[in-house]
Amino acid sequence: MKKYIDTGKKDTRSGFGAGLEELGKTNENVVALCADLIGSLKMDAFIANNPERFFQIGIAEANMMGIAAGLTIGGKIPFTGTFANFSTGRVYDQIRQSIAYSGKNVKICASHAGLTLGEDGATHQILEDIGLMKMLPGMTVINTCDYNQTKAATIAIADHEGPVYLRFGRPKVANFTEEDQKFEIGKAVILQEGTDVTIVATGHLVWEALQAAESLHEQGISAEVINIHTIKPLDDEAILNSVKKTGCIVTAEEHNFLGGLGESVSRVLTKNLPTPQEFIATNDTFGESGTPDQLMEKYGLNAEAIHNAVLKVIKRK
Repeated sequence: MKKYIDTGKKDTRSGFGAGLEELGKTNENVVALCADLIGSLKMDAFIANNPERFFQIGIAEANMMGIAAGLTIGGKIPFTGTFANFSTGRVYDQIRQSIAYSGKNVKICASHAGLTLGEDGATHQILEDIGLMKMLPGMTVINTCDYNQTKAATIAIADHEGPVYLRFGRPKVANFTEEDQKFEIGKAVILQEGTDVTIVATGHLVWEALQAAESLHEQGISAEVINIHTIKPLDDEAILNSVKKTGCIVTAEEHNFLGGLGESVSRVLTKNLPTPQEFIATNDTFGESGTPDQLMEKYGLNAEAIHNAVLKVIKRK
C-alpha cells in the first residue's frame, strides 16, 4: 500500500496566492481583482510585483464580476478573488449573464469554502456552490485538495479558454501531493489502487479518504482512492474503470450531497453501470460556528465517517 506523507500543513488559499504570483511573472495577460479581501486571498505578492495589473473593487462583488467580464474583451485573463459564498451566491446573476452565457474567459477564484471556514458560521459557510456553478453551461469546476495542487491548478487554468470556478479553503491542511505536479483539468488522479471499494473524494476530503484507506487496509479491505479535483468536466472513464473492479463506491465532499460530486457520480453510474453508492457530504443543512475539526466531525466529513461508509456499502454489493 502506497504511503502518503504530509510534508507540512498549509492552507490551500496560500497555494492560490503562490500560483497567482507565478502567473504574474509568466503571463502578462493575467490580471487580478479583489473584493476587499487581499490578505485572505493571499494576493499580496502578485500585487507587489504587478500593481498596474490589480484592481481593488471593494465590497462590490457583483461589480467585480462585471468588470472581469469586460476585461476579457481586451484579451486579459481576469482572476477574481473573494470568499466562496460571495463568489457564487451573492453574484450568481452576474456570473450567469455576463460570464457563463457569453463564455467569458474569467477565473472565479473562491476561498473559505465549506464548513472548514469555521467560526464565521453558517452565513459564510457555503455548501451549495459546487452545485450552483456546475449547472452553468460551459463552466469548469475545480476543487483542489492541498497547497501544491491548488498552486498547480491556479497556473493551469490561465491556459484554459473559458470560465472556471476554482474552489479552495481557509485552514491549514495536509500537503501531500507532488510539488512539481502537472495539473490536467478533467483528469482524475488515482492515489491508491484497490479491489474491494472505490473512494472518490474532492477537496479537503481527499486526505481523509487516504487515512480511511489505511485503516481499512488494516482490516483487510483494499480501497481504491481517486482524487476528483475537477468536478466538471468529470472523469467518467476513471470512475467507471474503478467500479468495474470494486463493485461499490463511496463519494466524499465538503458540500451538500444535493448538487455536489456525489450526484455527478450517481449520474455516471446510472447511465453506464448501476453500482451501490454511499455519500459523505452534508445532509441538506446549513453549517454553524465551530472549529474546522469540530464541524467536520459533527457533520460526518472525516476519515472515520468514510471508513464506516465503506463498511456499509460493501455489504450492499
